[in-house]
Amino acid sequence: MKFSKRTLLKLKNKNKKLKPHKYKKLKRDSLRGRIKGTIERPRLSVYRSNEHIYAQIIDDTNSRTLIACSTLDKSIKLALPTGRTCDASRLVGEKLAELSLKKNITKIVFDRGPYLYHGRVKALADGLRAGGLNF
Repeated sequence: MKFSKRTLLKLKNKNKKLKPHKYKKLKRDSLRGRIKGTIERPRLSVYRSNEHIYAQIIDDTNSRTLIACSTLDKSIKLALPTGRTCDASRLVGEKLAELSLKKNITKIVFDRGPYLYHGRVKALADGLRAGGLNF
């Protein structure tokens, strides 16, 4: 079943006929339409699963990932017992900021995706700011 965005939003408001993953995709697409990464200000994309958090800095003009970091990286994985805490997210943010400063990236656009700016996503952003990135 294919619907237009307008129809999908109406269905979302009526809470009918759509599965939760469709709502998530709608939310992500509505945010992603406003956020674009350039060479001067690349986009930082966040993915949060139940066990881990992943972040990558993307240049949308060339469609390339410049830097990526997650709780699965060895340096972060050995430092913490689990990747599902705010402390782990903060460490990922600090590590990503360190890697980006080595590549002379100081300004980014923060793309939280379908996630609320709360909890682990906010801890990641705080780690990035503590590491020296501006957004």
